Amino acid sequence: MAAGRPAPGLLRPRGRARRSLTDNKPPPPPQDGRPTSHPAAAGRRAASYGSPEGDAAYRYARHRPRTPGGAGEMEVQRMRGRTAAGRQGATGRACASRAPGTFLTALRPQRAGGRSLSRCRARRPARHFRHAAAPLREQVGAPALRGRPGPGAREAAPGRCRDSPRRSPHLASPQLLLPPSRRRPSMAVFDTPQEAFGALRPACVQLTRAQTMENVARLQAHLAAVSASALQELQEYVLFPLRFALKVPGPKQERLVQSVVQCISSVLAATCVKKQELLQELFSELCTCLSPPSSSSNPAPLSEELKLAVIQALHTLMHSAYGDVIWSLYQPSALPLLGFAVSLLLGLAEQEKAKQIKISALKCLQVLVLQCDCQEHRHLDEDEAQQCGDLFASFLPGISITLSRVITGDIKQGHKPTVSAIRLFYLIVGLVMADAQLATIAKNKEKLPVEESRISELMVHRGPDWSKSTAEKLSLLLHKMVEFSSVHPHWKVRLELVELVHHLLRNCSQSLVDSFSHLLKALVGLVNDENGEVQSRCKEVLQGIAEQRIVAQNRALADVLSENLHSLATALPRLMNSQDDTGKVSTLSLLLGYLKLLGPKINIVLNSISHLHRLSKALMQVLELDVTDVKIVEDRRCEGVCGPSGSLQHGVQKGRCQKKYFRFFTEEKIFQLLQQVCRVLGYYGNLYLLVDHFMGLYSESGMYRKQAAMVLNELIAGAAGVGVDVLQEREVSLNMDDLKGSIISILDEYTDQANWYLITSIDTEEISHEHSVQHSGLTARPGGACSSVLLPSPEPHVTTRTMNSNIWQICIQLEGVGCFAAVLGKEFRLLLLSALYPVLEKAGDKTLLISETALGTLVDICKACSYDSLQCLINENSDYLVNGISLNLRQLAHQPHASQVLDTMLRHSNASLLPLVEDVIQDVLSALDQSYNNQASTFLRVLHSVMTALVQWFGSSCGEEHQQRQTPEWWSGTLSQGQQVVTRQEVEQFFLDYVRQKQIAEGDLPDTRDEEADEVLPLAEPEPNNSDTEGETPLPSHAQLAKDVMERCIHLLSDGNLRVRLKVLCTLAEKCGDFLRQRFSKDVLPKLTSSLLSQAPASARAGPVYNHTLAFKLQLAVLQGLGSLCEKLDMGESDLNKVADACLIYLSAKQPMKLQEAAQSVFLHLMHMDPDSTWLLLNEVCCPHQYEPPHISLRPVKLSGMGRQRNEFTNNVLLLLERLQQQESVMPQAGTQEASPP
Repeated sequence: MAAGRPAPGLLRPRGRARRSLTDNKPPPPPQDGRPTSHPAAAGRRAASYGSPEGDAAYRYARHRPRTPGGAGEMEVQRMRGRTAAGRQGATGRACASRAPGTFLTALRPQRAGGRSLSRCRARRPARHFRHAAAPLREQVGAPALRGRPGPGAREAAPGRCRDSPRRSPHLASPQLLLPPSRRRPSMAVFDTPQEAFGALRPACVQLTRAQTMENVARLQAHLAAVSASALQELQEYVLFPLRFALKVPGPKQERLVQSVVQCISSVLAATCVKKQELLQELFSELCTCLSPPSSSSNPAPLSEELKLAVIQALHTLMHSAYGDVIWSLYQPSALPLLGFAVSLLLGLAEQEKAKQIKISALKCLQVLVLQCDCQEHRHLDEDEAQQCGDLFASFLPGISITLSRVITGDIKQGHKPTVSAIRLFYLIVGLVMADAQLATIAKNKEKLPVEESRISELMVHRGPDWSKSTAEKLSLLLHKMVEFSSVHPHWKVRLELVELVHHLLRNCSQSLVDSFSHLLKALVGLVNDENGEVQSRCKEVLQGIAEQRIVAQNRALADVLSENLHSLATALPRLMNSQDDTGKVSTLSLLLGYLKLLGPKINIVLNSISHLHRLSKALMQVLELDVTDVKIVEDRRCEGVCGPSGSLQHGVQKGRCQKKYFRFFTEEKIFQLLQQVCRVLGYYGNLYLLVDHFMGLYSESGMYRKQAAMVLNELIAGAAGVGVDVLQEREVSLNMDDLKGSIISILDEYTDQANWYLITSIDTEEISHEHSVQHSGLTARPGGACSSVLLPSPEPHVTTRTMNSNIWQICIQLEGVGCFAAVLGKEFRLLLLSALYPVLEKAGDKTLLISETALGTLVDICKACSYDSLQCLINENSDYLVNGISLNLRQLAHQPHASQVLDTMLRHSNASLLPLVEDVIQDVLSALDQSYNNQASTFLRVLHSVMTALVQWFGSSCGEEHQQRQTPEWWSGTLSQGQQVVTRQEVEQFFLDYVRQKQIAEGDLPDTRDEEADEVLPLAEPEPNNSDTEGETPLPSHAQLAKDVMERCIHLLSDGNLRVRLKVLCTLAEKCGDFLRQRFSKDVLPKLTSSLLSQAPASARAGPVYNHTLAFKLQLAVLQGLGSLCEKLDMGESDLNKVADACLIYLSAKQPMKLQEAAQSVFLHLMHMDPDSTWLLLNEVCCPHQYEPPHISLRPVKLSGMGRQRNEFTNNVLLLLERLQQQESVMPQAGTQEASPP
C-alpha cells in the first residue's frame, strides 16, 4: 500500500450520513452553502456514497459555462478533487466494509496506469468474501444492530435462507425473465470485485445518465457475467442506478419500471442484504411501485407483468436478508411500513383476475409474516413467535376477512389460489391465536414511554377480552370457509382444509374452542372422501388427535362434541329421509367421527338420558327395514334337491349374502357405517347400560324389534372388538364375564317362544301352529327360557307385510346367535344346550331365507366351537337333540317344530346317526298315525328326509343307474355305440320292440301276467333261496325303516289334501316309479291335466293379485312337480302327449311369469325323455326355419308353425327350441370325442 494512505480498514465514509429513503424530512443543505439541487452538490453526495452519479455530475459541472476565477472555476477545481477521491476513496469505502482492501487495490492501478493489475492476484472462492465481512465490521467499528445481537450470535435468521448468496428456492431465477441472449452464463467471466467493477461501471454510469430500457438491459447483460461473490462486494454500487431510476420524479414507462425491478430482483437473488437501512429502503421502494402516486386523482392501472415482477422482487428481498437484518422490519417502529405492504398484497390477492398474481401475492404475504415453506428456515423460538404474534395481531382482522373472501370466491379462479389462501389463513391465525402465547399475556396493557405512545396505538394487546372477541368473529369466518371448502371439487383444497383443522386444533384448542364444532365436522366428514390422499390424511390427523388425547384432556372440547352429537342425532331421521345417498354417507360419517373422537368420553353422552334416548331413537328410525317385498315370503325351501353338503354350501353362500332392504337408504356403504356406529358404541360404552336400554326398546314395541336386534348384535361385536375401527384403545379392558352375561340375557330373549315362533307363511297348518304357540303360555322347550312378554293376538288374515317382517326378525336373531358364537369362541359350547336346538329348528323351516340364514349360523357355531363340520356338531350333541325331539313329539299341539329338527339332523349327518335316531323315527311314525288330519304335511317332510338319507347312506343301484342315464357321459357312450354298423336284424327288432311298447302304453295287455313271469324267472333263477320254510330272514334296520315309511305313504295316497297327495306321489315316484306308473297314468294324471286346462283361462286373465291366491299356488305346484314326476316314472308316449298338451297353454305370454317358467321346466324334462316328439310339438306351434328336402324326389316338409306371425307363444317356444338345439349339439360332440381314436 502506498505511503501516506490510510489503511483500508480504517477508512470512514466522508460527508453527511445518508438519510433513510422513508424519511419525509427534506435533506439538509450541503456544507458549502449551495442549493440541494445543484449538480455539484449532488455529485458530492453521490461521490461520498461511491456511486457513479458523482461522475455524471462532475462532467456536467465541467462543461458548464463559467468565468475564469469565478464560482464555476472554483467549482470545477473542487469537483476534481472530490470526484477523484470518490473514484479512489469514497467508492472504495462503500465496499470496504465487506472485503478489506480489495476495492481500493483494484482502483489504484486504474487511476495510476489506466490498466488493472488485479489479474495477478490469486482468486479466492466466493465464500471467502462473505466471511471477511465480520472482522471488517469489528475493525471499522460498525455499529451494532438495534436491539438485536450481532450476526455471529446465530447461524441464520427466520427471514433468511442460508448464508450462501444463492437464489431463493421459491422463485424461478430472474434470468428466466430475460431473453436467452441476455441470460447469465453458467460460468462467470468476472470472479473478482476488481474485474466486476471494471465491467459494471460503464453500464451503471450510463443508466444513471439516462434511465432507458436499453441501459437496464445492458446492465443486466453485464451482471450475467459477474460471479455471486464479486457481485456481493458491489451490491450497493449496482443497486444505486437501479434505485435512482425508480426514484426519478415524473412519469415513467411501466416497461422500464418492470425491467428495473427485474434487474433488482436478479441482484438480490445472487447477494445478501446485510444492512437494515438498505433492507427497509428497498422494501419501501418496491412497495411504492405497486402504489399509485398520491398526486394523480385517477391513475392508470398497472400492468399484470409489472405487478408480478414487483411481487417476485419483494419475495426475493425477504429471502436475501442476512442474519438478523430481517428483524428490522418487525419492530414496532416499522409497523406502518409493514401494514402498507400487507394491504397491497391482500388487495392483489383479492382483486386481481390473473391466477399467477394471486398465487404470488399470497406466497409473498406468507413470507412476509415469517411463515415461509422453505425447508432451510428454522422455526421461530418462543420469544420471536411472541413478538410476531403481538405485531401481526394488528393485521389479523384484515388478513382473515380478505383471505376468507378469496377462499369462498368464484370457483373459476382455480384451486391453487384457494389452497394458498387456506394455508396462509391457518398459519397467521395459528400464530396470533396460539394458546401458548395467549397464556403468557397479561390482562392489562403495559404503559409505554411517551415517544412510543403513537406507535403503541397501532399495536393490539392480546388480552382475554380481545381473544374472546376475536375468536367469536373467527368462528363465523371458519364456518363459512369450512362449508365451502369441504365440498370443493378439487381434492387439494379439501386436503388443505384437513391441514387447517389439524394446525388449529394443535395450536389453538383453547382459544378457538367454539370453532371446533365446524372444524371437526369438516375433518370427520372428509374421512370417507373419494380421494385416497384426503382419506389417509384425515385418518392420520384423527389418529393423532386421539393419541395425543386432545379431546380426552379437554373437557370443553368433549362438551362441544357431545352437543354436536345430540344435534346430529336429533336431525338424523330428517336428514336420512331428505338427503341423497352421498349426503347420507357424509352425515353418518360425521356421526361416526364424533363417536370415535369422544372415545372413552363417550359415556358422558350415554349417561345423559336425553342424549341416549335421542341417539337410540334415531338409530331405530334410520334402521327401519322395507318389508314390502313379496319374494321373501314366497321363496320356499326345495326339499330333496341336494344332499347334506350341497344344501349346506348353498345355505351358507346365499344366506350370508342376503341383502337387507331398508326404508330410508339403499346403499350398502350406509349400512356399514351404521354398523360401525353401533360397534363403536359397544366398544367404548357401558355394555350393561346399552344392552338394558336396547332390550327395553326390543320389548317395547314390534315396530322397533328388528332394529333393536340389529343394534344389539353389533353392540356385542363391538364390545368384543370384532370388526370395529377405533382411533384409540379403551381405558378399561373387556370383562368376559360381563360379556357372557349380556349374551345370555339377549339369547334368552331371542329364543323366547313369543319372539322365535312367528307366522312366516299363509299355510293353514303353520298359521294354526304358530297361533297355538303364541297362546300356549309357558311350554316346555329344551334349554330355552320363556318371557312374560305378551304379543297382541294375530289377526285372522295375516298380511304379507307382517309375514315379511316376521321373517326378517327371525333372520336377524339367527345372525345374532352366530355373532355371539363368534365372540365367545369355545365358551359358546356352554350355551349350546339353549341355542343349538332352536337354530336346527329354523334350519328346517320352509321359508328359504330363514333356513339359509340358520345354516349360516350353524357354520358360525362350528367355527367358533372348533367343530370340524356340521356333521360333527350334530353327532356330538345328538343325545341332547334326540331327547328334545322325543319330548316335543309328545306335545305336538304346542311343539309342532320337533320334526324340523330331525329333518335337519338327517340332511346334514351320516349313517352313524341312524342308531341314535331310529327310535325317534318310530316316534314320528306313531305321531303320524295319531294325527293324519292336521299334521300329515309336516311329517311328510321328515319322512322324505328319512328316505333320502337312507338312499345316501346305504346306496341305491337303481338310483345310480337312473342318474347315470341323465349324464352327458351316458349319452356320449350311447351315441358312440350308435355310430357302429347296424344290421338288418337289429333294425327289425327295434321296430318290433317299439310296436310292443306302444301296445303296452295304450293298454293292450292280453298276456301281461305271462310276460311278467317270463321277465322275472330269468332274474330269479340265479338267486339261491336259503330262507327257511318256517320263517323269513329279518330285514336290516334301515330297510325296515324304509318299509314302515312306505306303508304310511300308501295310506296317504287317499288323503283329502291335494298337496299331501302330490308330496306322496313325488316321494314314491322318486324311488318306486315302476310301482306307481300304471296307477298314476289311469287315476292321477287325468285329474292333474284337466285341472291345469280348466284353470288356464282364469290365470291368463288375472292380474298381479292372482299370484297370492291358493289357485295360483296349486297350479304352480303341479307344474313344478309334473315334469320331474313324469321323468322319474318313465311315462309312456301317450301320457307324455297329454302332459305336453296340458302345459302348452301355459307357454302363453298372458300367463303369470312364474307359471310360464314352470311350464318351461316341464318341457325341459320332456326333452330328456322324448326330444323328437317335443320338437315336433313345438314346431307345430312356431317353426322358425324352412326345411328343404335334400333331393327333388322327396316331398317338402310342411309344419303347421311355418309362416306364422309372432303370437303369445312365440318367445317361449323359440327359447325351448334353442335349448333343445343346444342339448343335441352338446351330446353329439361328446359322443364324437368318446369315439375318436387316441
